[in-house]
Amino acid sequence: MRLAELAATSEAVRATSRRTEKVERLAAALRRMAPYEVEAGVAFLSGELRQRQIGVGWAALRDLPAGAAEPTLTVADADRAFARIGAFTGPGSQAARREALGTLFARATDPERAFLIALLLGDLRQGALAGVMTEAVARAADVPRDAVRRAVMLRGDLAAVAAVALADGASGLEGIGLEVGRPVHPMLAAPGDDLDAALARVAGPAAVEFKLDGARIQVHRDGDDVRVFSRSLDDVTARVPEVVEAARALRATTAVLDGEAIALREDGRPRPFQETAARFASGAGPALTPQFFDVLHADGEDLLDAPGSERFAALEALVPESLRVPRGTAADAQAVLDEALARGHEGVMVKALDAPYAAGARGAGWLKVKPRHTLDLVILAAEWGHGRRRGWLSNLHLGARAGHGFVMLGKTFKGLTDAMLTWQTEHLLRLEVGREDHVVVVRPELVVEIAFDGVQSSPRYPGGVALRFARVLRHRPDKRASRADTLDSVLAIHARR
Repeated sequence: MRLAELAATSEAVRATSRRTEKVERLAAALRRMAPYEVEAGVAFLSGELRQRQIGVGWAALRDLPAGAAEPTLTVADADRAFARIGAFTGPGSQAARREALGTLFARATDPERAFLIALLLGDLRQGALAGVMTEAVARAADVPRDAVRRAVMLRGDLAAVAAVALADGASGLEGIGLEVGRPVHPMLAAPGDDLDAALARVAGPAAVEFKLDGARIQVHRDGDDVRVFSRSLDDVTARVPEVVEAARALRATTAVLDGEAIALREDGRPRPFQETAARFASGAGPALTPQFFDVLHADGEDLLDAPGSERFAALEALVPESLRVPRGTAADAQAVLDEALARGHEGVMVKALDAPYAAGARGAGWLKVKPRHTLDLVILAAEWGHGRRRGWLSNLHLGARAGHGFVMLGKTFKGLTDAMLTWQTEHLLRLEVGREDHVVVVRPELVVEIAFDGVQSSPRYPGGVALRFARVLRHRPDKRASRADTLDSVLAIHARR
């Protein structure tokens, strides 16, 4: 398939808001692909590279050569080029990468170049999310959608599952099962408004456990062979030898466990999340303690479809209490939440005891409940958006009052609807005092109410702290900037950790 045809499909999918039309256009494109193109084609249409990251950012795309007048590139050509570019390492790799990029883009027409740039920058926002693409694969292969969804859950790779579905149909999908050593997509939690609402939403027997602010891990053990995977299914085994050691000490020959790795102080309280993240990313820093909360396989028995009550019982039999996330019953829910907060953790998870492990899904089986912090902050600047948000001022620079001015605490574009983006663009442009590249600096007058999960130390900002998972709740044009929250208020929240 020509890359131009894939780019045209992507644009057509972006241009329609109708899910059924998106699915049909994607399915039609999949049917036209050669078997060896399917994995790359599905990845590209999902806005991803098969190689994940290849070391290309804005700087590498600034001075590209002129493109081609007629399309000649194929999907396979682009995939091979990405693989080659990502393989460059060591001295001279940056120059070699630029040269290979230039060769690729010289063969691309203008529509293909726009598609490739969006793909490389992670900015291909045409609405072909995993659910839409899963449905398109099912439509193209004429197989049940649930069969594709389950295969993706177990294989952890939609592109690879699509290749099996289109080549071998339903029988091929049936052959995909849980394999010790191959990660599955982790089950995700939906937010719960509060403890009572979460328990009511589960509407059945439930467990309540601590919600830790750690790094998600999935541990696979087969004899002495242990592999540890991140939430994004990357193999991080070499970075966490203490997790490997703990897994080898468990009472099982084969096992697949779900949990968190977290840096703890001597008193058992969590260290700042940056320390966990830095240790998890580089292998340097304080030791991480594994804390497991689920088991997907134990000694030859797959437990994915077993209810939570059975999986949790199997976990207790397999993992010592010191390596399990503390858990209580629905009757003790408030006490569990109070204890979790008192010990410095985020909140609790409410988990249905009659629900299977829904890998890759975010539903009512698991609900997370944590206190929500809010602050009224002042917008100091805003960045022009790109992709679907092109033409709007999107990423907001947030500041708290400090002395006679404001101190920046971070940025966010989360929570902004199209209507909010339109309103704030018009309003902020009236407050503009200057521009720095793609950043519009404004008079510090517009207040926004910001929700966030916590405060962390940060050398990037003059106040020494930054908000975690900040999101906009609403604009507050009714509130003067002089009444916004202060840096002292933010530091007080930070000090409580």
